[in-house]
This record gives sequence, C-alpha cells and structure tokens, in this order.
Amino acid sequence: MVVGVLKEQSGESRVAITPELIRKNPSFASFLIEAGAGELAGYSDDDFSDSGASTEKKRKHVIENANIIFSIRLPDDTTIRAIKPSTVLVGQFNPLKNIEHLKSLARVGVSTFSLDLLPRTTRAQPMDVLSSQGNLAGYQAAVYAISSLGRAFPMMMTAAGSVPPARVLVIGAGVAGLQAIATARRMGAIVSAFDVRAAAKESVESLGATFVDVQHNEAGDGAGGYAKEMSVDYRRAQEAKLLEVISRQDVVITTAQIPNKPAPKIITAEMVSKMKRGALIVDLAGESGGNCELTKFGECVSYDDKRVVAPANILNDIAYTASLLFASNLISFAKTLLRFENGMFSFDIEDQLVQNTLVTHAGTVHRVSD
Repeated sequence: MVVGVLKEQSGESRVAITPELIRKNPSFASFLIEAGAGELAGYSDDDFSDSGASTEKKRKHVIENANIIFSIRLPDDTTIRAIKPSTVLVGQFNPLKNIEHLKSLARVGVSTFSLDLLPRTTRAQPMDVLSSQGNLAGYQAAVYAISSLGRAFPMMMTAAGSVPPARVLVIGAGVAGLQAIATARRMGAIVSAFDVRAAAKESVESLGATFVDVQHNEAGDGAGGYAKEMSVDYRRAQEAKLLEVISRQDVVITTAQIPNKPAPKIITAEMVSKMKRGALIVDLAGESGGNCELTKFGECVSYDDKRVVAPANILNDIAYTASLLFASNLISFAKTLLRFENGMFSFDIEDQLVQNTLVTHAGTVHRVSD
C-alpha cells in the first residue's frame, strides 16, 4: 500500500504525515511525499527520506501512485481531477461547506473520509482530529492573547509597585475552551468561563476557573456531548448576564460552535463597547461565522479601542506539533477501519465510524446535502 501526501494549498502550513509517524509505522505502508510538503511545518525532505519515505518533485507522480492520500484539507480541483478511481482520501474536509468539491470526488470515484464527522465516542478518540487540533487551538489562542494584549497576565509585586492580573473570559468549554482556560490560568490570569451545557461547569471549576451561570431552566446539552441551539428566551438571559461579565474582562476567547450550523452569535457590539479600553477578543469560531457579531474571518477588527481577531488558521503558528497529532489521528483511522488487499481497499459499511465519516463512495455523495 502506498500512502501519498501532498503539499497543502496556500494558507495551510500543516502536513498530513510526519517523519516520526513514518518511523513508528514501518510495516503499515510505503509513504510517497511531494517535495516541500512538510517545509512550512518544520519537516524537510531530508527528514522524510531519513525516515524511510520517498519524496517526489512531480505532484502528478504522487497522485498517480498513491492508493490512499492523507490530507489536511480538500485538494484543489486540478488535483481532484488527477486522482485515479478507487483511491481513498482521508482528512478534515468540512463537507457542508465543500459540497461541490465532494461531487467532483464522487464523479472521479474516490472514497472520501472526513474525520471532522467522527462521533464523540471512546473508540473514536485516537482518530479524533477535532479534539487534537482543538486542544492546540485553545492553547494557541491563549498564547496569542498573552503576546498581543500589551499587558502582563500574572499579578506581580515589585519594588516599583504591584501589577494586577489580567481577567480572561472563555466562551465555550469544549476541548479548545478548556485548554484555553488551563493555559491562561498557568500564565496567572483570573479566568472565568461560560457554556450553555450544564455538564461543563464541573470541568471549568476543576481547572480553577469560575463558571458563569445564566439563571434559566433550559440546559444546552445536545447530542454527542455537543451544545444545542438555545431558545430566544434563554439567549435574552444569556445576553444580559454576559453584558455584565464582559465589561470586566481584558481578554475574551470564544470557541462555541454547533455541529453543521453557523457559530452562535454570543458577543454583541454593545458588549464589545462595554469592555475595557485595549481589550482583546480572540474568536476561534471565525471560519463558521464567528461568536462575535463584529468578527471578520482572517482579520483584526478595531472597534471603539478594542480588537476582535479571528485567525484564519491559528494552528499555522504551531504547525510542527499540530501536524504530528493530525498525522497520528489519520494513521489510527486507517489502521483501525481500512483493509488493503490485492491492490484494493475495503471497509465495513455498517461500522458506525465508517458511516459517520464516509462522504463520497461509489460515485455518490453521502451524508451531505446542499
């Protein structure tokens, strides 16, 4: 079996396999890497060659010789047209936003697995790209805030006077949010957090942060541990509570998302205007619309002496580590669910993990609608 790995499109620094993972899985497959694929992540062609992989300057050669392609994001149209039928493509492809690309893959005859559709189950944990990448995104959001705020995070007592600690509010206490809480706490900030899910309170408080409670009888715990969309009445109560809390914050990090829906608008322009001068919002939900109504994906918006930042790909700043975890997820998925015999792949279509992640197969787009 040949695993092909291509250089990602502009704007993505991660790579879908790393030399370390190749060395750890010598009997899994042969690896064929497009030259320069790992350069932006800190992995050279020599690193891949030393690990036992082959590197190839011609992208077409990699595509034509791969049985399975590992990818961070969906390839471009030219690449899709070059993929041979019966190839398997595995990565994180945001299917609802890329339906036309999926139709092209189906026409070619590619079996495509999008790991962002994995259910939150114990069996799926080793291949859960949302958790591995979300964990790092939460960490990096806190690091970004620390370096960009223009103020010290921890309390300091000096001969020249005392420095008060920064106040940080994290909205959304999933994987990314909890890591943002932990990182901000380690840097000495006073941290509070909000989530519509009642189950999140214990996790937040276990990290030493204060949970922001909205007094309402509706809980936001949805299927699979994700948050659900809340009622208008709840959102009114939430807005009133957050308007009070946000006015005291130096930093707000937002991570709230609802599967297959636009990100909920939680922070209003009025809330931003009530924040301290120089305050910073880091919106990790920017790609799905953002949690702040002022968010512009990939931009820094200045508003009334505050900043709202929605990084286009915050993981580019730690692409070396993010690539390592992403590649581990892909290897786990392929080793667990795919079988390669006589030059062809097979998989159990009745397996829950296969059913959840298979988005194109046998000329058809699965689980995705326009």
